[in-house]
Amino acid sequence: MADTVLESKPDVLIDHDRREQGDLCTEEMLINMGPQHPSTHGVLRIVLRTDGEMVLDAVPHIGYLHRCAEKIGESLPPYQFIPYTDRMDYLAGMNNNQAFAIAVERLCGIEVPQRAQAMRVIFAELNRIASHLVALGTYGLDMGAFTPFLYCFREREMLLDLFEAACGARLTYSYLIVGGVHDDLPTGWIERCLEFLDYFEAKITDYNNLLSFNHIFVKRTSRVGVISVDEALAYGLTGPCLRASGLRWDLRKTLPYDGYETYDFEVPIGEPGGSGDIPRGVIVGDCWSRYYVRVLEMTQSMRIVRQALDRLPDGEIVAPKLKNLKLPDDECYVEIENPRGQLGFYIRGDGSAIPARVKARGPSFCNLSITRLICRNLLLADVPAIIGSFDVVMGEVDR
Repeated sequence: MADTVLESKPDVLIDHDRREQGDLCTEEMLINMGPQHPSTHGVLRIVLRTDGEMVLDAVPHIGYLHRCAEKIGESLPPYQFIPYTDRMDYLAGMNNNQAFAIAVERLCGIEVPQRAQAMRVIFAELNRIASHLVALGTYGLDMGAFTPFLYCFREREMLLDLFEAACGARLTYSYLIVGGVHDDLPTGWIERCLEFLDYFEAKITDYNNLLSFNHIFVKRTSRVGVISVDEALAYGLTGPCLRASGLRWDLRKTLPYDGYETYDFEVPIGEPGGSGDIPRGVIVGDCWSRYYVRVLEMTQSMRIVRQALDRLPDGEIVAPKLKNLKLPDDECYVEIENPRGQLGFYIRGDGSAIPARVKARGPSFCNLSITRLICRNLLLADVPAIIGSFDVVMGEVDR
């Protein structure tokens, strides 16, 4: 599966005396995995230093999808930058819209109507489910299982139908805007959403039977790529990658926004094998734990959506007096819980309608930084298992 050989150790470095004695002599090679590779989840290039099937070092190289998103944010008023946030993490457009909108609202002191906040929570959690379905399905492909991919994308299409009914788009939505949401829910949408939740709840069991507790899948992912809590914190890991290491940290609980403090839900974390349904052999912080935390999070997202739909108030969907919005001479930094971790936006205003400074903190960028630490002294086949467990989106890494 590896691509181009970049460099090999010259023959002059080989101990010819050992070769004459019949000892096995191997050569180290530098090998490109990516940037066009089926196991790298986007245009990620990883340079592997290998000795036969053993990987001795792995260095990620990024930048193949860089599009100057932050600089563009310093050239446009905030409402025109919302579509660019969709394209940073193109699997979680709703969550990206939400993060940037909240940053602008806190900078400008904008109060979002209650109905708009509840709708934001609904679409953010539905998008979390849709994003995790991609993570589960493609991770199954990485491990050689094709059928789970079809199952996950079947359910994801139903979610995209709901998104399309609400805002007209299926991938890049620009739906959660500064001050609220762009459009109200169409007639019958709530009933369709509840129908999907009833259907989807039973599918979690299918995913577990098909993939999560599959003996081969567990063997391929348990005890591989183990990350301790201290290592995760040192490298800035967040989201499922951090919680799988055993730390119960979720911004929806610790620093709630858009009314998350009023919802009842749990924060799943990695647990050792043999506890509950966790297969024996699983270690807290391994690849299987990162995968399974996402499975559990989908159940909690459904729980949140049901509560939001049940209490959805009437009223306005966008704050008034947003026309000709000026950003005060101040700064603001906001982080929210994206499906991949903590997504942050820093905005600096100077009194004009266009930000003086825009900076994004992408969770995938930080999660990927630990690659070199844990992709050492393991088999070549373990590298796709580790990279896939991070669930990176390169548009958000490169920006």
